[in-house]
Amino acid sequence: MKKYIYIAASLFLAISMQAQDRTQPKPGPSPTINVGKPSTFTLKNGLKVLVVENHKLPRVSYNLTIDYPPYAEGDKKGVSDLTSSMIGNGTKKMPKDAFNEEVDFLGANINFSANGAFASGLSKYSGRIMELMADGLLNPVFSQTELDKEKEKMLENLKSEEKSVTAVAGRVEDVLAFGKTHPGGEYLSEGTIKNVTLNDVNHNYNTYFVPGNAYLVIVGDVKLKDVQKMVEKQFGPWEKAVVPALTYPDPKNVQYSQINFVDMPNAVQSEIALVNTVNLKMTDKDYFAGILANQILGGGGEGRLFMNLREKHGWTYGAYSSLGTGRYVEKFRSGASVRNAVTDSAVVEFMNELKKIRTEPVSAEELKIAKAKYIGNFVMQIQKPATIARYALNTETNKLPADFYENYIKNINAVTAEDIKAVANKYFLADNTRVLVVGKAADVLPSLEKMSAKQKLPIQFFDKYGNPTEKPKVNIPIPAGVTSKTVLNNYIKAIGGEKAIKAVKSVVTVSSGTIQGTPIELTTKATSDNKMCVEMKAMGTSMMKQVVGEKSGYRVSQGQRKDLTPEEFKEQKQGAVPFEEMNLANNPNAKLEGIETMNGNDVYVIKEGKTTYYYDVKTGLKAAEAKEMEQMGQKMTQTTYYSDYKEVKGIKFPHTTDMNVGIEIKLMTTEVKINEGVTPEDFK
Repeated sequence: MKKYIYIAASLFLAISMQAQDRTQPKPGPSPTINVGKPSTFTLKNGLKVLVVENHKLPRVSYNLTIDYPPYAEGDKKGVSDLTSSMIGNGTKKMPKDAFNEEVDFLGANINFSANGAFASGLSKYSGRIMELMADGLLNPVFSQTELDKEKEKMLENLKSEEKSVTAVAGRVEDVLAFGKTHPGGEYLSEGTIKNVTLNDVNHNYNTYFVPGNAYLVIVGDVKLKDVQKMVEKQFGPWEKAVVPALTYPDPKNVQYSQINFVDMPNAVQSEIALVNTVNLKMTDKDYFAGILANQILGGGGEGRLFMNLREKHGWTYGAYSSLGTGRYVEKFRSGASVRNAVTDSAVVEFMNELKKIRTEPVSAEELKIAKAKYIGNFVMQIQKPATIARYALNTETNKLPADFYENYIKNINAVTAEDIKAVANKYFLADNTRVLVVGKAADVLPSLEKMSAKQKLPIQFFDKYGNPTEKPKVNIPIPAGVTSKTVLNNYIKAIGGEKAIKAVKSVVTVSSGTIQGTPIELTTKATSDNKMCVEMKAMGTSMMKQVVGEKSGYRVSQGQRKDLTPEEFKEQKQGAVPFEEMNLANNPNAKLEGIETMNGNDVYVIKEGKTTYYYDVKTGLKAAEAKEMEQMGQKMTQTTYYSDYKEVKGIKFPHTTDMNVGIEIKLMTTEVKINEGVTPEDFK
């Protein structure tokens, strides 16, 4: 099964290469900033309108934002998402298909969200585009049929995230930081989604889609006089109302720094996040020092965290930090995805960097680079009409001084090293930080516990929903008489027995799934005399193919062929059989490492070379296999999970395969052929 892991990982890397961080240019003299002011007017119903005329291109955009405070949805979490997803699915005046066809005919773009709408297109159609956007927003049609469809989509997305370590880490992080009853700590569940009724959707819409808290920003090739008439015509009938003024107590940070651990047995890397809540407003005197301090610590590829954990130690693809700012409580967090083996060391380095920026002045060069980045971005963005509108909206919603952006560069340049140290002590709470680690307990916990004792960071355990739980079981004793050979023989017996397996000369399996929304099909052909052909197609086009023949092998990736090296060929040749356990059972290098818990079941762990195999203690069936790999200079582990075993001609095959290759990929086996469908040409 090693072939699955390699080919999927290679395809994922081929389609997801990211641009590398680039060196920032040296700053020039600070320019004088003159931020243009939009024209503004307010309708009788409270809708505030900001207009930025720009006649360079014959285009216009409308951005309507409803500025309401966060609110908790309780046991109906998801109602706002469902409401926003249904807006735009037709109106009281136009059915959905007719609405979408006209938008396409105009070459326009109209989208709706939980807090407003956006539309853009050619200015010659500006009136009709605004009319369509207003119609979609003010005259939605909410039906039970559409609600059921949107619920089903949300439930499918939720199901796809069940084994996502990143999704679980994000959910638990918010639950622990804010609390489950706070708007920032609520999360979607199957129960809350199913609780939402059509009446709930209508109530949510009537309560929050109101003009009293709304801003309409118009940018482009329009004239104020004409725009004012259009806005009054389309949005004037919007019934006057304001959103409820709800408040919530600010969440409290932990009294002492601690590790919060979540066991995810399928984790191939550990997700680490150091979190504390903050309340830093754009109007606060600390604002500019705060954003620069974060930039120096972990705002990009030149940040201390990145230079330490990636460049110095090579433990991760990237380590960053973020400092939330705004009118409501936010988070300061730093984090990274790291190899299991270095989880404890990575936590130590995160803590070291937090303490260092709080106790030692940053260098003049670091401060200079951080300032240059912010000033450079500011100067580039200020030339854009959309930026003028966005800054004007920020000024309104955040109650900023009228000259906030005119003085932006001056305030950035005024920040000193002492200011950085002061805000780091105020907002980067090294002594009151929550260190969340989501990873595989069997691989991570023993070393993490040793580190926690040294660093005096007590460990608390939580489940995937942020509920306190018992310490996960690791290092379960192996029963007397159990060896790697008995485990492997039990597997052979469980899938059909040695006699049936020896009668198999070839196996063909065809599986289908998706990668980042793209349909894929995987066809595998393997023979008992160690030949193999694996091909992955995306929408019918071959994306990756690997062949292991009699004496050589090769890979083809997006049309580029590369022959296997002698070492690669030897390794792939060993696994190029329908049932590699037949060979493993007699391999002295296959060692029984112990018993672990995986997805709620105890599994035997057998390691051979760079591959680890997991077999269910009760059923004997293979639950997973993991392979250590090195790609782009980083070591990683690729894991494949097997389930839904079904019998084909007397032999059981897994019909569901879940692969973790940086993203989760689920493959469903649609066809299995035994001793048919294979020719010598397949391996040439």
